[in-house]
Amino acid sequence: MDKSPVVSILLPTYNRVDLLKRAARSVLDQSFSDYELIVLNDASTDGTRAYLDALAKHDARVRPVHHERNYYPDISRTLNEGLKLAQGKYIARLDDDDYWCDPDKLKKQTAFLDAHPDCVVTGGGTIVIDENDRERFRYLKLETDAAIRSRALFANPFTHSTVMFRRDVALAVGGYGDFKNAEDWDLWLTMGARGKFHNFQEYFVRYLMAESSKSFLFKRSQSKEILRIVRAHKKEYPNFYPAYAVNLAQYCYSLLPEGVRRMSHGFLSKLKRGISSR
Repeated sequence: MDKSPVVSILLPTYNRVDLLKRAARSVLDQSFSDYELIVLNDASTDGTRAYLDALAKHDARVRPVHHERNYYPDISRTLNEGLKLAQGKYIARLDDDDYWCDPDKLKKQTAFLDAHPDCVVTGGGTIVIDENDRERFRYLKLETDAAIRSRALFANPFTHSTVMFRRDVALAVGGYGDFKNAEDWDLWLTMGARGKFHNFQEYFVRYLMAESSKSFLFKRSQSKEILRIVRAHKKEYPNFYPAYAVNLAQYCYSLLPEGVRRMSHGFLSKLKRGISSR
């Protein structure tokens, strides 16, 4: 590429080449074309390397990064590697099992960030799907900076695969922290000390929630990390005590037997979504 792209898209992947193809197609179908797609291949063994290398030959915007060893579950390391490799002014994120459903997503978000230099992170709505691409439910996160901040400690204010954020700010605050589950939530809260938040009231991603997804059941390790994040940012955002109580309840839930968690997962997920959604 002769010049730096406006947007760098970070897409980590491991052994999900069929889902990866769907995710990559949703990027290539975007109306906004001034981007690079950095695909961080975490030592996949299922044909991912061959697919990415062929795609890169066809489209110079695709930049495969092949790891010789698998770093899972250290997703923060992988994403920070992507941040350092990125050349774009803005960073967009996409997981390999999700895909963008709005072909104008990048166009809308770059225009918004260009027009609002005080905004550091912007996201959008989520359509949750199952393994057969059937919609399970959908939600819109809170829109304005004030509304987002008021609930930022209760639940993650952005869906990771919908965001676009400023690369210089992310690098200035040290990138993703040392977390294996809620690395994005911590980054948003840290970046929020340097600028404003915004969520489009439009649906940007179809997000896979399956039993194989790490987000399907609240894990004990994830719940412990969330409590650590909430404590770390308690002086920067309002409503610390009620937010901590909600997330402490989630941690207690994670201690229950798996069968009980499966039965009550839908209720708790709906409660958390309701707190951070419109």
